[in-house]
Amino acid sequence: MPVTDITKDVESRTLTITAEFAAPVERVWSLYEDPRQLEQVWGPPEYPATFVDHDLKPGTRTTYYMTSPEGEKFAGYWDITAVEPTSRFTFRDGFATEDLTPNPDLPVSENVYAFSSTDGGTTAVFTSTFESAEALQTVLDMGMEEGARSAINQIDGFLAQNPA
Repeated sequence: MPVTDITKDVESRTLTITAEFAAPVERVWSLYEDPRQLEQVWGPPEYPATFVDHDLKPGTRTTYYMTSPEGEKFAGYWDITAVEPTSRFTFRDGFATEDLTPNPDLPVSENVYAFSSTDGGTTAVFTSTFESAEALQTVLDMGMEEGARSAINQIDGFLAQNPA
């Protein structure tokens, strides 16, 4: 399984997930650039994602929703703040309302997704920093750790079936 470590640090308000992928960094990066590929692995398998807007460039907003097995839609957004192609991108990640506007009642996190080449594969470090320990706990209570693990662990299989 790609996820090799999950570290929760309440003091620094961070959740850090480390994963190892069998594909080269350029291939992993292309998955995050392409909304049709990203929606195949964003979220747990039982909550498929649909990306409405996605352009991995600073200053853009990505919007998406995940659909539960019962048909409920859970929306989110990313405000992309920086992009260094194939090595990292940063964004504010938040929950959205049904009309895809930010939901001010739920936590927002600052995220760094960093990728590096390792022995023909890719090491990815996904770091989310929350405004407070309570905000981190809120998303953990919502199942973020389990959902992220399940989603990330789909990536190697998807990349193996879709090599280009």
